[in-house]
Amino acid sequence: MNYFLGIDFGTSGIRAIAIDINSEIVDIARSEYKIRDCSSWQNVLYAAINSLPKHIKQNIRKIVIDGTSATVLICDLNGTVITPSMIYSDACKPEILEQVKKIAPLQHSVCSATSSFAKLISLLVNKEQNSSLIYFLHQADWLSYLLHGKLGVSDYHNALKLGYDPAALTYPDWFKDWSLKNPNLVLPEVFAPSTTVGQIQEGIATQLGLPQDCEIGTGTTDSNAAFLACVGTTELEIGTAVTSLGSTMVLKVLSDRPVNNSTYGIYSHRFDHPKLGCLWLVGGASNVGGAVLRQFFSDQELQELSDRINPDLPSPLDYYPLPKIGDRFPINDPNLAPRLEPRPNDPVEFLHGLLESMARIEAQGYKLLQELGASPIQQIYTAGGGAQNQVWTKIRDRYLQIPMQKSVQTEAAYGAALLAKIPL
Repeated sequence: MNYFLGIDFGTSGIRAIAIDINSEIVDIARSEYKIRDCSSWQNVLYAAINSLPKHIKQNIRKIVIDGTSATVLICDLNGTVITPSMIYSDACKPEILEQVKKIAPLQHSVCSATSSFAKLISLLVNKEQNSSLIYFLHQADWLSYLLHGKLGVSDYHNALKLGYDPAALTYPDWFKDWSLKNPNLVLPEVFAPSTTVGQIQEGIATQLGLPQDCEIGTGTTDSNAAFLACVGTTELEIGTAVTSLGSTMVLKVLSDRPVNNSTYGIYSHRFDHPKLGCLWLVGGASNVGGAVLRQFFSDQELQELSDRINPDLPSPLDYYPLPKIGDRFPINDPNLAPRLEPRPNDPVEFLHGLLESMARIEAQGYKLLQELGASPIQQIYTAGGGAQNQVWTKIRDRYLQIPMQKSVQTEAAYGAALLAKIPL
């Protein structure tokens, strides 16, 4: 029996899912990790693989890893991380963003304080200069390197926020001109997600109990893997949308045309499909999400209080539940303050107001994607921890008025495993 392994390094933990040739899950491993600690990444990666049953590990044909978008680092020739990693939510200083705007075209998607390119500039400014070669990698790139041993490889999902042009399948001229001024910097060669980079390193295969001919593919981002996990490989159609309800809220629509708007942080990932051709995942991300809920409620409280909410009755409370100041999508306002008042004494009413407000913001986000040119939405799937809350789902359905479909799976690791089995 052949198996395929997808590993998700998300915002709230790591998941590893092994599937068989029929796309059925045969084993799952879960763990927490320190998102800012690269040594933690390595430890939990190896631990997750080691935790799989021996008969599964011995028959894994391919592994694909997804990571949080715009989580980046710089390493040396030996793959040793030599700068602190910058994670998906880290924002660069205003002076760094001004440098970016002088390099990239006006309104380009990299002109964001959280883009991979802005973080690259920031890491170079803070790094001690010498003549040695250095490699800039995304989280999924470096984790995959630990398995296949080849530095300087990425995928066009992760590389989008670095400035890579997924339509032309090359770095743009402005980027190439800038890179010539940094001759010691080795930028990743970019491939389609799940492209086989090579077989697993011999020593790592022995250490982890994997077959020597196990292939390691290029990765993807966690939200793109979550999209594929929800929809599967057989239900894809133009207009399919997925809301990822994790620490943040990410909306994605499968469109026949790309939409890019730096004002709202909207960008389009290339999504090649063997039958549907070159499509685009148009998406935007809001800071609204589960991180706010966890500020006030435990998992048990969320379940118990949700069960006491009547989802058919609108809440009169109007919140904008942010974990900190600022949002970009669907409202672009870096100074937007969290709105969490008035707070009723009854925690059920408070939670109802939070869930209802997030559903309202989700609907506002999809409306904006449509207004900017994404393909008409036909159906919506849900990924992330919020997908398990049936009361929230009913509230969202009242606002969205679009058919809500049951997800094939809600774990991004399943999408990564599908990519390992059937590259798109």
